[in-house]
Amino acid sequence: MEYSTLGRSGLRISRFSLGAMTFGAGSGIWGDIAGLDRVQATELVAMAVERGINLIDTADVYSQGHSETVVGQALADLGLDESRMLVATKVRLRTGTSHNDVGLGRSHIMRSVETSLRRIGRDHIDLFQLHDRDALVPLEETLRVLDDLVTQGKVRHFGVCNFSAAELERAQGMTDRTHWARIVSNQVHYALTSRDVEHEIAPVAGANDVALLVWSPLAGGYLSGKYTQGSGSQTGRRTSLNFPPIDPAKADPIVNVLREIATELSAAPAQVALAWILQRREVGSIIVGARTAEQLAANLDAQQTVLSETQTERLNRVSQPHVPYPYWMQQFHDRDRITA
Repeated sequence: MEYSTLGRSGLRISRFSLGAMTFGAGSGIWGDIAGLDRVQATELVAMAVERGINLIDTADVYSQGHSETVVGQALADLGLDESRMLVATKVRLRTGTSHNDVGLGRSHIMRSVETSLRRIGRDHIDLFQLHDRDALVPLEETLRVLDDLVTQGKVRHFGVCNFSAAELERAQGMTDRTHWARIVSNQVHYALTSRDVEHEIAPVAGANDVALLVWSPLAGGYLSGKYTQGSGSQTGRRTSLNFPPIDPAKADPIVNVLREIATELSAAPAQVALAWILQRREVGSIIVGARTAEQLAANLDAQQTVLSETQTERLNRVSQPHVPYPYWMQQFHDRDRITA
């Protein structure tokens, strides 16, 4: 397992992290996504540790909080402290029916931290993440309470999720001016079917020493190839939940090239897709979820999948995203300024 530094911090994290979205049992969309009980989750965590993973990612909203509970149970059953498994969780989405059971206001954040700590069974959270921005609450209020939590020792580091480049830049500027705790990571969706982060988010993150953590690197399993036309698959969460959204007309040609390269390398399409992301040095860690130990092991074996320059270029070409303005104009003018 390779490791990277989590942004401008002293924390070293594995380049693969274990996603706990499948842990626990909940209603609504969690009925499609989750379902692993304590025993099943503990098996996955044990394998993750054995393979060198030292970060598990969950959220207060996953399975209505049951994911955090199962994470805590698995860590206790395996006797894993923070030296062997770091815990990341999140706050922002609705966790109850009250007007204040949602968002990034001081009241909800403080209450969420205490609840998450009880569920996980630890006295601190290693990486506390904003699940998204809050259009209602002033950013100053949110960043101040996060700094308070770091000072109190209840949170070691904090990050964000799904922040745009502009939102990330604004938040970092505010913490720099106030000397509050800095953002160390931005958790984003990044996959061969969704390369939007390359335009602004990745460059701004790099300029601010913010690590990129990747969620859904296989686009909800689509890049495994089991959902494409003619695959015959009738199982999996994509049969009832198209998330992240996929346009088959654009995604299926990518899957076809993944299959071709997988055959050349005696690998699986999913392993090739993960290997492509591992090559992106701006990525700090890739969060992989699984329902079985076999799935997790197969995903982690992507570390042994080495793409040639030609194979990488084939994937780059077939997945090339639409280039929005002004980037297409800048690329046009860069032709005599940037050489290979």
